[in-house]
Amino acid sequence: MSRNDRDRRNPSWAALLICVALLPLVLYGCSRKPAAQAAAPPPQVGVVTLQPEPVNRTTELPGRTSAFLTSDVRPQVGGVVLKRLFTEGSDVQEGQQLYQIDPAPYQATYESAVATLAHAEAALADANAKTARYKPLVEAKAVSKQDYDDAVASAREAEADIKSAHAAIDQARINLDYTKVLAPIAGTIGRSIVTPGALVTASQALVLATVTQLDPIYVDVNQPVATLLRFERELAAGEIERADDGAAKVTLELEDGSAYPLPGKLEFHEVNVNQSTATVVVRALFPNPKHLLLPGMYVHAEIEEGVNANGILVPQAAVSRNPRGDGIVMVVGEDGKAASRVVATGPAVGDRWVVASGLNPGERVIVDGLQKVRPGMAVQPVAAGSSLAEAPNSRTSGSGSSR
Repeated sequence: MSRNDRDRRNPSWAALLICVALLPLVLYGCSRKPAAQAAAPPPQVGVVTLQPEPVNRTTELPGRTSAFLTSDVRPQVGGVVLKRLFTEGSDVQEGQQLYQIDPAPYQATYESAVATLAHAEAALADANAKTARYKPLVEAKAVSKQDYDDAVASAREAEADIKSAHAAIDQARINLDYTKVLAPIAGTIGRSIVTPGALVTASQALVLATVTQLDPIYVDVNQPVATLLRFERELAAGEIERADDGAAKVTLELEDGSAYPLPGKLEFHEVNVNQSTATVVVRALFPNPKHLLLPGMYVHAEIEEGVNANGILVPQAAVSRNPRGDGIVMVVGEDGKAASRVVATGPAVGDRWVVASGLNPGERVIVDGLQKVRPGMAVQPVAAGSSLAEAPNSRTSGSGSSR
C-alpha cells in the first residue's frame, strides 16, 4: 500500500503534519508585537529651560479719578447779578471776572467813607491850629490850662477819626471790588447756577459755579494692606529695586478697556487703614492735557512696584489647573522622567506667567507634547518648537499602520 493511500485512509495523520509545519509561523507572529513594543523609544517632548531674568513687579488695582484742584464760586457781597461774563464749560484763568453784581450801593458807601475821611482831616487841621495858638498863651497864663488840654484832645480825636475813616474806605473798596466775582483758581468752569437778575447774598450756601483744574489729575486706588506689606518686605530684602527717582510708574486702563496713553507716577499712600476693607488709599498723579480723564471716572491702575532681578517666567501653555485651581506644570527630572509640579503664578507678562513659587532656575518645563506624557514616564526632551518633537508621533503612527 502506498503512502498516499495511507494518508487518504487516515486524515488525522495529515492534519498533524500540517500543524507541525505551521507551528514556527504561529510562534513568530505571537512574539512579533512584544518585540516591537520593547523597541519603541521614549516620546519626545518640547521643553524650555528656566533662566532668571529681570521682571517688572506690577499690581493692578481699581480706582477713581479726582480733580487736582476744585473751587466753588460764591458771592462775598449781596446784591443783584447784572452779568455773567464767561462761557459754561470753558477754561478760565485765576482772577478772571465771572459775574458782575450791582455795585451802586457799594460805590455810595465808598464815597461816603471818602467824605468822612475829608471831614476828619479838616477837624485835625483845626485842632492842630488851635493847639499851636494856645501853647504860648497858656505859658503866659492868657488862656486856661483846660482850654489848651481840650485843644490837644480834639487833635488826637481827629487823628483817630482819620484812621477810622481810612479803615472804612478800605472796607468799602473791598466790598466794591467783591461786586466783581473772580475765578479763584485756573481751570475749567462748569454750568452757571444763577442767571442775570438773580439776588445773591454774601457767603450763601448755593454756589454760583464750580471751577475744576483737570491737568494734572489724581487717581486714587485702594491697595490691600497685605500687598503693601509684601511690597515693603521685598523692597527691604532687595528682591525688587526701585527706579532711580524712587517714584513708581503707573499706567491706566479706562472703563471702555482702552489704555490711557500717558503714564503717571505714584505720589503717596495714606497712613490710616480703612478698617472695614483693610485697604489704604494710594494716590497717583497723571498729566491730562486733553482733559480725557474727568473726576469720578472708574479706571484700572497698574502700579509698577519695582524690578525683580531674578524673576522666573514660564509659558502659559505649560500651566494647567487641577480641580482645586492650583497651577500644574510637567518638568523633566535629572533621571529623564516626567514629574508633576504644583506652582504659584503671579501676573502675566506677555504670554508667560510670573512664577511666585514651585520652580527653580535651570529646570526643564514641558511645553510641547504634554498630551503624550504622564508623571513617571521616561521622555526624550528637545528644545521647544523643534520639529523633532513631532517625530515620535510620526513613527508611532507608521508602526501602528503596519501592524
